[in-house]
Amino acid sequence: MPIDFAVQTHTRGRTVTLALNGELDLVSSPTLQRVIDDAVQSDAELLIVDLRGLEFMDSTGLHVLVKAQRQAHDAGRRFALVRGREQVQRLFDLTGVAEGFTVVDSPERLLEVDRTPGLP
Repeated sequence: MPIDFAVQTHTRGRTVTLALNGELDLVSSPTLQRVIDDAVQSDAELLIVDLRGLEFMDSTGLHVLVKAQRQAHDAGRRFALVRGREQVQRLFDLTGVAEGFTVVDSPERLLEVDRTPGLP
């Protein structure tokens, strides 16, 4: 059975963006975890996970993202999510973990903030 999941990694300066596509679930979560482990070990200052291409995410996928945020923080990296489709965002809202993440509508928004003088 093929896995309907893919991660595209984009590096721009010291920012790594992981664009997720397909279904993030019990079967595909280990793939994402390996990619996140590599990104956290890189010299990136900011790790962005783009959820816009996800069609579905279960609690296993949510757990990987919560763990990823903790890994990034522990490694001194910033971590952010790009808002996903309604059914993906609903999982964040139902579980109450949405408030713990930096969530934006596009990765470009985070890159704009990085270029604005005087902003943290």
